[in-house]
Amino acid sequence: MDFCIKIENMFVQSNTIKAIKRYFKEKLETLFSDSEIKLIVNQAICSRLNLTKADLILADEMRLSESDLLYFRSVVKRLQENEPMQYVFGETVFYDLEIKCDQRALIPRPETEELVDWIIQDFNSRKMDKILDLCTGTGCIALALKNQFSETKIQALEFSSEAITLARENAEALNLEIELIEMDVFAEFTDFNFEPNSYDVWVSNPPYIPLAEKALMHSNVLDFEPEIALFVANDQALIFYKEIAFKAFKYLKSGGSLYFELNENFADETSKLISDLGFEAIEIKLDLQGKKRMLKAIKKED
Repeated sequence: MDFCIKIENMFVQSNTIKAIKRYFKEKLETLFSDSEIKLIVNQAICSRLNLTKADLILADEMRLSESDLLYFRSVVKRLQENEPMQYVFGETVFYDLEIKCDQRALIPRPETEELVDWIIQDFNSRKMDKILDLCTGTGCIALALKNQFSETKIQALEFSSEAITLARENAEALNLEIELIEMDVFAEFTDFNFEPNSYDVWVSNPPYIPLAEKALMHSNVLDFEPEIALFVANDQALIFYKEIAFKAFKYLKSGGSLYFELNENFADETSKLISDLGFEAIEIKLDLQGKKRMLKAIKKED
């Protein structure tokens, strides 16, 4: 006999995983493709019930508790309100690491994985002493690099105390040791014992979206992700790049590398700015969507 539970205005025809899959499809089909819905519901079920993907194949008739049904209802409701899936589930995968994410920091994105991969490919067989990640957010860049370069000292700098706390939670959960520094990139680095000419790599995914572009952005970004990590003044689109590159020239080793994630609309201007500051061998790289998304520059050899 089918089991019917009424929860406010929601009816589930049976308390089975099969019914939950149907419910997700009915409620979300105007927002997501069929393949996206399948990924979402599978993640929700596996996460909630501690099932593997293999378990899920044969679990359609598995019975669920009322608290489980309430959970799945809340997931659907939050997705209907355009909350990003990563915040709904509280995590995302970044360079094979499970990164906790919530509204304290930006959601790690695939193009940032591409930036990390560029660094890893460049230094695959080279020893590094120190790396600094600026505007670290969740800590995803620093943690992915530490996971690859276990012997390298990794520092991660962030202005937001809430984001620093989140990055620390990620580092502890992943058992990866990075040094977290709560600090504004515009502060005097001499006050924090940074050593000139000592870093192999500086990397940053800074705020780079002019406020004028805000009207063009989706509500799932504007309503949930922290504005401090997204936007810059319209007349200061390169302010973070200029400040970071200026300092990087002092603190990078001779021949050290500077990496940025870019606003595609200002890629060429950023390249010129960094060249004017004394960097050479500047390279702009396209992301998988063909956008000018990454930049690498080298501090001139002495």
